[in-house]
Amino acid sequence: MKTGDSASTTRTFDAKAIAGYEALSGAPNTGHGVPEPLIGGLFSYLLGAELPGYGTNYLKQTLDFVGTAEVGAPLTASVTITRIRPEKNLVDLATLCRDGESRTICEGRALVLVKDVGYRVSGAAAKRE
Repeated sequence: MKTGDSASTTRTFDAKAIAGYEALSGAPNTGHGVPEPLIGGLFSYLLGAELPGYGTNYLKQTLDFVGTAEVGAPLTASVTITRIRPEKNLVDLATLCRDGESRTICEGRALVLVKDVGYRVSGAAAKRE
């Protein structure tokens, strides 16, 4: 890992996915695009599975929603390392989500603890990569 490293993922949330989210969460149907927690989940995926990766522990995250993500539109979420503090096992990342027309939906920051990054659970055993 080094400053400037980034990872991204693209996902489209259709009406069925929104209905599933509403049914599971009990959230009311606002009819105002993709619910913010679904977009936040894209960052959770990236931080926990891609960068920094398995073993990452969330400490803090802020997201500033400046646009509405339309249902059925592709969304690309990305995380970029902005600072590494190896003495404390901390990594700061910038977060950004844009729609298929490059409009910013949200941006923010994440702070994660990476002390245990590199361990993958496979079956009942943990392996150091």
